[in-house]
Amino acid sequence: MPRVNFQELLDAGVHFGHLARKWNPKMAPYIFDQKNGIHIIDLHKTIVKIDEAADAMKELARSGRKILFVATKKQAKELVAEKAAAVNMPSITERWAGGMLTNFPTIRKAVKKMNTIDKMKEDGTFEKLAKRERLQITRQREKLEKNLGSIRDMSRLPSALFVVDIQKEANAVKEANRLNIPVFAMVDTCCDPTPIDYVIPANDDATKSIELVLNILCQAIEEGLGERKLEKDKEVAEETAEGEALSNPTGKRLRSRRGAKPVQVAETEAPAEPTEAPAAEPVEAPAVEPKAE
Repeated sequence: MPRVNFQELLDAGVHFGHLARKWNPKMAPYIFDQKNGIHIIDLHKTIVKIDEAADAMKELARSGRKILFVATKKQAKELVAEKAAAVNMPSITERWAGGMLTNFPTIRKAVKKMNTIDKMKEDGTFEKLAKRERLQITRQREKLEKNLGSIRDMSRLPSALFVVDIQKEANAVKEANRLNIPVFAMVDTCCDPTPIDYVIPANDDATKSIELVLNILCQAIEEGLGERKLEKDKEVAEETAEGEALSNPTGKRLRSRRGAKPVQVAETEAPAEPTEAPAAEPVEAPAVEPKAE
């Protein structure tokens, strides 16, 4: 059963493409028609592609992997930040720093610097600095928080990217392709779908369209996280059962009898010293009378 129906996509305006004169011919398989100089996206194909992307994201979440959400356009940034935080996934909504994936160790150093400043504020070291120095560090901390705050818990490269508007986020797509990281993206009729692994043909300019697609994908991620939690709970229960079986190999449940008295352990007495037996008195042999001749 599809995760979304035709009418919901129609109401959200997912079918509106870009101007026909700005179209990309590689998007022709996903275009249904042209009306008033605007291309209309084939929503039947959109439904199929949304289901494929949702199933793939569900499997990634189930295996405990991270999906990085990328959207810096103003129609999508707040929505993406909110939805990604709801499913505990990292997101980039302010600015894509060059080398964020290909030069990830340097990005991690910047995140560690931000954590170091936080520790300075906690242990009181920050207050001992000069006023000018504190002002500089505060500004630096705000800048780092704005650009990298949402990925501070991402200790390794993400397993996938979700991108809104691949033309605006071209650098993110290029870096992901270079590192063979799969890319999920909302692709409009003016974009080239070639570098995208999971193409979702949809209107990437309307807030309602972006929100609907995000809701479907985040719901799939939640399902994957829920299944992962159930599997972990099941493993813990099995390990507990195995431990109990090892401690009681007979498989019988041991329980005390009703009204049974506690067993008292008698104190062991020290062994008595061996007494010497009295010496036996010598026995006299009987006298033998001589026989008469």
